[in-house]
This record gives sequence, structure tokens and C-alpha cells, in this order.
Amino acid sequence: MMKRFLLLFVCVLCSTLLSAQSNKLIKELEGRRGELQKQIAESETLLQSTKKSVGSQLNGLAALTGQIEERKRYIQLINNDLDQIDGEVNQLEKQLKRLQNDLADKKKKYEASVQYLYKNRSIQEKLMFIFSADNLAQTYRRMRYVREYATYQRLQGEEIKQKQEQVTKKKSELLSVRKAKTQLLAERESERKRLEEMELEKKKVVDSLKKKQKGIQNELAKKRRQANQLNARIDRLIAAEIERARKAAEEEARREAAARKKEESKNRGTAGTSNTPRSTAPMEKYSLTKADRALAADFASNKGRLPIPVSGPYLITSHFGQYNVAGLKNVKLDNKGITLQAKPGAKARSVFNGVVTAIFPNNGLFNVIVRHGDYMTLYANLKKVYVKSGQQVTTKQELGDIFSDPSDGNRTTLEFRLYKGNQKLNPEPWLNR
Repeated sequence: MMKRFLLLFVCVLCSTLLSAQSNKLIKELEGRRGELQKQIAESETLLQSTKKSVGSQLNGLAALTGQIEERKRYIQLINNDLDQIDGEVNQLEKQLKRLQNDLADKKKKYEASVQYLYKNRSIQEKLMFIFSADNLAQTYRRMRYVREYATYQRLQGEEIKQKQEQVTKKKSELLSVRKAKTQLLAERESERKRLEEMELEKKKVVDSLKKKQKGIQNELAKKRRQANQLNARIDRLIAAEIERARKAAEEEARREAAARKKEESKNRGTAGTSNTPRSTAPMEKYSLTKADRALAADFASNKGRLPIPVSGPYLITSHFGQYNVAGLKNVKLDNKGITLQAKPGAKARSVFNGVVTAIFPNNGLFNVIVRHGDYMTLYANLKKVYVKSGQQVTTKQELGDIFSDPSDGNRTTLEFRLYKGNQKLNPEPWLNR
């Protein structure tokens, strides 16, 4: 009897847990999409530009391309969520079918027991069954059987009631998940239509720029000159910082070696003199101090979780490396990091704990380098800086105001780079997007 009670309890518990899991899944998917949807909605405000100059149109094209990429990413997220919901629907349908089969089986058994009791319903028949026993022990067993059969029938009725409730809940849960899927399909269709509109808008900008090939090449040449000037300055500063870190590491190693030698001499003096000379191991070469090595390891372990280096809504308008601008002939870009467009008034933020190693001007604007062990991050295009060289900074600490270009509708862009030593890395896989 106890086993039957336990089985009933486990069935109810499992049904409740499965229902909670479905609701949790729907909420998690909605929350994840909600964050990206909010980011896309806010970033659409960055697309406004009334200027018709080549430079402005190229920047506008980059912003529009970034927004299209974000919307494609959102549609892909919807597709992934639909796959998960389809899997959940299949599981719920299987669970519902099992519950319905179980319910039908219990009803069948209950019906058989009711029919049996109906045939043997009179008190006299029960008493005759009990007192027709051959001995006292058999009489006792028959009395117990009658009681247990009545209890069994009552439990069957309770199990059927519980199972019916489980079926009802499972149907409701399945209906809820299917409703979420229907809403998601409608949302995907809406996003696709918006994406088509943006693709057409992009085509118009590209068609307009195709007529200004000479102006495009002049604009690109101007940007290359500015980039080369910035790159040369950064390379010199990073090389100097690497050398400073190497010297600090070697000095630390020398101090540790001297301390070990002094301790060994002290131990030999305590133990007595020895005629056998001891060889001293050669000093190892280090490029980082212990503190820098620990910081670098911590930085590396946070790959994919670093915060976005700008405050507020943003778009990635230029990616790492060399690539051609789709639709434009001979328009090739080469970015040593990534370019993020933000709202006017946005701040540049440190992506991790570190120390400011350089602040330098370029074309009237400021650039900040922060070192995180042997990793370094660059924040370029700032009109005002809040920190100073040598200052310790923390994750998400504001470094300065990002410049808004009044000649281009107050377009606000930050160039962000990531280095390991003098090696340039693609920052995007490191950021939490």
C-alpha cells in the first residue's frame, strides 16, 4: 500500500517539475531575445544621417550594414529558439500520450473493479464469503482481503483523479508552448520584412556611392593616411611597453635569485663549511612579472565575457581585418580592431582591470592604452580623457568621452583594438555580445 502512495507522489512531482521546466525554457528564450531586441531598437537611432558627402555616406553605409548584421543575428536567434520550442513540443506530446494511455489503463482497471463490486455488492455476500472459510486463519485473511480491496478501489479512484489532472495540466502546457511558437513565427516574419526594407535602403546608398568612385578613393586614401599615422604611433608605444614589462620582469627575477643565493649561503654557514662548491642555476628569462602573468591569465579566462567598451546602445560598423565593402568596386577596408558607433555622449569603458600605460593625441583627439598583463586594449577617438598614465582602472570604468563628429550628424565612433604583446587580435570573440 505504501508503494502505491509513493508511486502516486512521484508521478505528481515529475509532472510539476516538467511543467516548470517548460515555463522556464520559454522565459529564458524570451529574456535572451528581449535583450538583443532592445539593443537593435536602440541602435536604429544611430542610423540617422542627412549628409550627402562621400565620407558621410560611407559611414552611413557602415552603420546600416551593422544594423542589418544585428537583425540577421536576431533572426538566427529566433530560428534557434524555434528549434528548441519544437523539441519541447515533441517532448510534451510524448508525455501527454503516455499520460493519456496510463489514464485509459487505470480507467479500464477501475471499471473492472466496479463491475466486480457490483456483482458482489450485498453485505450478505461479503459475510458469506468471510464466514464460509474453513478455519479462523482463513476467515481473518478473507476479512483483510475485503478491507484491502475496498482501499484498493478508493486508491484507484484517487489515482485516476490525479492522472486526469496531470493530463489537463499537460494539455495546458502544450497549448502554452504552441502559442509561444506561433508568436515567435509572427515575430520572425516581421523581422524578415524589416530586414528586406533595410536591404533595399542599403542598395540605394550603394547605388548612390557607385556614381562617386573617385570621391570614394579619395576618402579611403585620407583614412589610410590617418590610420597609418595612428598605427605607427601605437606600434612604437606597444614596443616600448613590452620592453618596460620585460625589464621589470627581469629585475624581479634578479631580486628573487639574489634572495635565494643569500638564503643558500646562510644555510651553508649554519650547516658547516663544505669544500664542494655548489653550482648556481642560470637565471631564467621573463617577459612578465608574477602579478602581470596572473592578470594576463585572468584576462584570457574571461574571453567571450568582456563588456562592450562603449556605454549605451551600439553598432559594430567595421570588423577586424581586411574585407571588401559589398556592392562597391575596389573598396577594401583594413581594420586593426573594430569600430563601434554609439549615441552622442557615450563613454569609452575599460573592458577589464588593468593599468593605463599611455595617453596620446592624434588629429586633435585622444587615445588610451590599457595594459592587462601581456594583453593591451586601445580606445581611440576620445575628445576628453578621465584617467591618467600609470593609473589603475577596473572593469567598466569610464576612460573618457567619445568624440561626436559635428560635420557628420554627430556620428559617435570608438575604435577598439586588442593586442597580445605586439600581435593584433580580433576583439569580437572576446566581447560578451
